[in-house]
Amino acid sequence: MEHTASNTRRIAIDSVSRVEGHGKITLLLDADNHIQEARLHIVEFRGFEKFIQGRPYTEVPYFVQRLCGICPVSHHLAAAKAVDQIVGVDELTSTATKLRRLLHFGQVLQSHALHFFHLSSPDFLFGFGSNLLHRNIVGVLEDYPELALKGVKLRKYGQQVIAAIAGKRIHGTAAIPGGMNKALGEAERKVLLGDIADIIAWSQDAVTLNETIHLQHPENHAFATLSTNYLGMVGAQGELELYHGGLRASRADGSNVFDQFDYSGYGSAIREEVRNWSYMKFPYLTALGKENGWYRVGPLARVNLCDSISTPLAEAARLRFRAFAGGAYVHDTLAYHWARMIEVLHCAESIQQLLNDPDITGTDLVVSGGEKHREGIGVIEAPRGTLFHHYQVDEQGLIEKANLIVSTTSNNQAMNESVRSVANRYLDGQEITEGLLNHLEVAVRAYDPCLSCATHALGKMPLQVELVSHEGALLNRVVKNSG
Repeated sequence: MEHTASNTRRIAIDSVSRVEGHGKITLLLDADNHIQEARLHIVEFRGFEKFIQGRPYTEVPYFVQRLCGICPVSHHLAAAKAVDQIVGVDELTSTATKLRRLLHFGQVLQSHALHFFHLSSPDFLFGFGSNLLHRNIVGVLEDYPELALKGVKLRKYGQQVIAAIAGKRIHGTAAIPGGMNKALGEAERKVLLGDIADIIAWSQDAVTLNETIHLQHPENHAFATLSTNYLGMVGAQGELELYHGGLRASRADGSNVFDQFDYSGYGSAIREEVRNWSYMKFPYLTALGKENGWYRVGPLARVNLCDSISTPLAEAARLRFRAFAGGAYVHDTLAYHWARMIEVLHCAESIQQLLNDPDITGTDLVVSGGEKHREGIGVIEAPRGTLFHHYQVDEQGLIEKANLIVSTTSNNQAMNESVRSVANRYLDGQEITEGLLNHLEVAVRAYDPCLSCATHALGKMPLQVELVSHEGALLNRVVKNSG
């Protein structure tokens, strides 16, 4: 803990575990030991936009997926959509579009399953303050082997969908300018269809588990909870849409800031603020301004924002979710997990529908390009939220400028506010206790942040917390490796 020039004290947590990336939390205390400000620092350099400058635009979909080992397909497809615009393709063939959607459903399913079953379920099955040595996936395997096995198989199935289309489970190749580079074989389709009934059933079980946990633990409803704006993509009829649609932004009371907004104009709707203590930027809705325009993205935002879900079981689950708040938006931060499993169910149902569609094994995969453009913008709903890829190229087709707004970046301010809320409730004096650390991590983990995506960093990623007084003195520091 240390004193700062602004007459506050600072608590820092170093580092947050069971998240994708390396984070540090600093808690600034006022003279009365109240939390004045919480800062979730991203301490790696954000440099991917710079790395790809000077490279041919055709390489971008393959380069940018190296940002992440968890959601590479989302970066691959967002970049591919931007490159489609650069080569002058407005619409893909029916088969190519469905293959990209199938690939994306597999990505979201496996990422969500990984996050809940491997990273977050130990908190809810064993309690936030339970023994750290047991509160992990190994503990879940020991005490809840059937549940853990379902989680492992759900993730494996999502990866099998990806491998069938992209050639391998991580960092494969699939999307090319104007289409896809490989058809789905009949044998591959049959293999995936063979398991889909179990995948849907296990996804339903996961929804029921999360719904039950949330309803039976009212103490969780206010935990890290914020009343916020939301941003996400919706389909033409306002339905949940993960691959392509218009942007919808709403205030906490459900009133729209904009709807069916063409994402190619995102630069006028969203601004990005830079702060000197983090490499991660702070986006906000231009119409609401810097102070009031920050928003949340991801499963909680999407299930709140959409008017319906196109698959029947997920739609029934969405209706129960919204009924929990009497039809209003659900703002409970821990309900992210519940919404996440509703999306898993939607992905499983959608995969079944696509595998039964005769177009899915078609061979008409590529559309010839038209008039080339010097700019392309691709937007997709990644597992963690809305993902923007924006490229400008020179006359030779080399990347001149790139801007990426990843999902975790959009949740940046919300994560800081959730951390402040939890710290105010659980900070005891001037010491970082194990209980405080556990609760801060649970709050951050609800957002499923990918800190390596947000900064585009490489390497191992733990978390640290520091507590700093109003005089700038470091009162306490805890460093915690990934566990």
